[in-house]
Amino acid sequence: MAERIVVALGGNALGKTPEEQLELVKHTARTIADLAAAGYEVIVGHGNGPQVGMINLAMEFSANHGGKTPYMPFPECGAMSQGYIGYHLQQAIQEELKRRGIRKQCATIITQVVVDEKDPGFAHPTKPVGSFYSKEEAEAIAAEKGFAFVEDSGRGYRRVVPSPIPKRIVELDVVEQLVNAGDIVITVGGGGIPVIETPEGLKGVAAVIDKDRSSALLACDIHADKLIILTAVDRVCVHFNQPDQKELSAMTVSEAEELIREKEFAPGSMLPKVESCIEFVKQNQTGGTALITSLARAAEALEGKTGTVITK
Repeated sequence: MAERIVVALGGNALGKTPEEQLELVKHTARTIADLAAAGYEVIVGHGNGPQVGMINLAMEFSANHGGKTPYMPFPECGAMSQGYIGYHLQQAIQEELKRRGIRKQCATIITQVVVDEKDPGFAHPTKPVGSFYSKEEAEAIAAEKGFAFVEDSGRGYRRVVPSPIPKRIVELDVVEQLVNAGDIVITVGGGGIPVIETPEGLKGVAAVIDKDRSSALLACDIHADKLIILTAVDRVCVHFNQPDQKELSAMTVSEAEELIREKEFAPGSMLPKVESCIEFVKQNQTGGTALITSLARAAEALEGKTGTVITK
């Protein structure tokens, strides 16, 4: 039986503009096709930071500067980014599969992810999105729309949204059906569109879920054998960017947790990746492992030639 892997793509796999992204996804498609050619069942998750920011900024600018574009809520901007990134990815992957004579389909699922409306993250928004404003402009918008703003590195004030923990992937059954049919599936884009459960049904909320955490949840729920988080480096390092920097080829969960306590991993960078891997390995009942490596060397990492493996 084929091994099932969930691949979480980092920002280096995508672009900040449509033109840049169209070029970058060709490299990403080669890596995904390598995995499919090696016989793996592949499910792809990805980030959307620059893309959702670009969409939100354009909508916000038009709505606030006399344009005819209506105000677009943040969950809808997230859905737009899922569609646009998914379109580029599935097109490039399909072309690469065709070029190699691999008879597989690739599809994007616009994915909602349930979060807890009582998640502490909602009380402390931290994720900057959208335009820069003066203090006066930010205060006026906050008074009108109830948004939270923070001063961002001397460049002005930006809206911040919460980053809650993912609880449930709404379209999980659809994803599983497609994977079982032999298709490559792109899902939980940007961590998924955050929704809360209400008596009237699901309701989108202004938030950004970490894509590595959503990919780990997906990997657990879909009973994946491996979670692979692709980033800009071949291996996780300790003492990063210091003279005594050291690459790690493997970590157990307890070793990784100890390094987190020692603050070895940057909060906005490697920390959520390592934490997501720990979560997957802990929850996996069949001895699944997690792997952090670079996009270019994913196939080599699966052969044990590079990457950092996290085991129970």
